[in-house]
Amino acid sequence: MKTIFSRLVLPVALAAAFAAGATDMRELTSLQLSQQMSPGLNLGNTLEALPSETAWGNPPTHQAVMDAFKAAGFKTVRIPVAWNQYADADGNISPAWMARVTQVVDYARKAGLVVIINTHWDGGWADHPTYAKQAEVNAKLAKFWTQIARHFQGHDEHLLFAGTNEVHIKGEYGKATAENCAVQNSFNQTFVNAVRATGGNNAKRHLVVQSYNTNHEEALTCNAKLPADTVADRLMVEVHYYDPFPFTLDHDSKFWQWGKNATDPAATAGWGNEDHVDAAFRKLKAAFVDKGVPVLLGEYGAGMKRKYPGMDRYRKDWNEYVTGSAVRHGMVPVYWDTGGLFDRVTGARKDAAIDLIVNAANKP
Repeated sequence: MKTIFSRLVLPVALAAAFAAGATDMRELTSLQLSQQMSPGLNLGNTLEALPSETAWGNPPTHQAVMDAFKAAGFKTVRIPVAWNQYADADGNISPAWMARVTQVVDYARKAGLVVIINTHWDGGWADHPTYAKQAEVNAKLAKFWTQIARHFQGHDEHLLFAGTNEVHIKGEYGKATAENCAVQNSFNQTFVNAVRATGGNNAKRHLVVQSYNTNHEEALTCNAKLPADTVADRLMVEVHYYDPFPFTLDHDSKFWQWGKNATDPAATAGWGNEDHVDAAFRKLKAAFVDKGVPVLLGEYGAGMKRKYPGMDRYRKDWNEYVTGSAVRHGMVPVYWDTGGLFDRVTGARKDAAIDLIVNAANKP
């Protein structure tokens, strides 16, 4: 059942306390910080789960899990977060939920991880990149990010904010229209403006803005222009990568082989191999990284089709190659994990892909 909270606003005293105890921000550009963040992984299907943290099959997150991430060699954790279901009718986020998100962020920071929090799918309230809904969504983005930013104002540069996630018209995955692009760009601008207006460490915090549907091709055209900012070199661009979709995520597909090691052409998607990965990332490097703007590969990953046990070899090949190519092209790979890599109770490793990802990110 969705919990409805009474009207509660973040007390001014609490915000002031965070500001008073603020940790100084190091004078790093976003590009410099990005070079300390690879590899990363997601705490998926957890704080963004509806209608509660455990609703999608994962237990409550605790310190041992973050310690396990760090011990395995990960340097960054992206924490998808839902906010809307924990807010009242006026958009005021419950202090109890804010405290829980803070607790998980603090687990990650205690483990020594760089942390990214966002507004994730959250029931789809932001999935309206149209002129008709533009003002309504921007108002809600501003309301939420003003509260989130004020609450975390005292955290240093090891905490990044990411404005949205995979915003698109529901059910439509074709090329974005000029309207879609313009509205997504307005969402990015609203997010940056709201955070910067809270001051303190947020005046220089590293912020992550998204391409339309976080599509890597749309980043090159639709969202090539970054939001205006009041501070230089504190923005990152986020894209996601799941090419070729029939191999990585479509569990009904017959395609279970990938890459140069594939032995059966009929079992491959026929595109999206190593050269495709490198070409896509080379374009992103030229468009952003070479110009001083880091690219966060905020999600990527290939799942397993259980009816094809032999797929495991190719799944690992894909995960290893994409990770390595991302790092070689100056990007920060953040693997999409929903509990398959680590036991979310004990922190025990569950998948040999962990070492493949970490080692690929650390190759010279």
